[in-house]
Amino acid sequence: MVVSKGFKFTPLIVGALIIVATDQTTKVVVREQIPLFSSVQLINGLLDLTHIQNRGAAFSFLSRVDNPWIGRGFALLSVVAITIISYVYGGLKENERLLRIGLILILGGAFGNFIDRLTIGSVTDFIDVHINGHHWPAFNIADSCITIGAVLVAVDWFLRVSPGKVSE
Repeated sequence: MVVSKGFKFTPLIVGALIIVATDQTTKVVVREQIPLFSSVQLINGLLDLTHIQNRGAAFSFLSRVDNPWIGRGFALLSVVAITIISYVYGGLKENERLLRIGLILILGGAFGNFIDRLTIGSVTDFIDVHINGHHWPAFNIADSCITIGAVLVAVDWFLRVSPGKVSE
């Protein structure tokens, strides 16, 4: 099936919009229903919803650094990532599905967190996982999509360069 140039970006745009809508909806609900730094227990000893405002990167990286340039830097990084992903996606072949899905996930997640940085100056995190006293930093839907997308891109790369693989 040959896809015309006008429709080549449709999966990227639609997929990213679905991710952004889901991400932003969940963040609005958390901001409206859970006071800052408060938690709602979902699964005892495993999963809570905890309202955090993160000025750093995914999984609270650099969130404790009190410098307004950190947020601006991550916002700029989001714009660069969105631009690069759009460019790379445009050059993909139709059969490069794994890479396409990974890029859609990363783009949707990057854009979701970018919206937070522009509108409220920080990113709303709320998924709080903890097991046997070990606590993972709170994250959100956008962070999850970025992480899963990065894994898919890495798997695609690994499959392309693995020994014995014939180049396409």
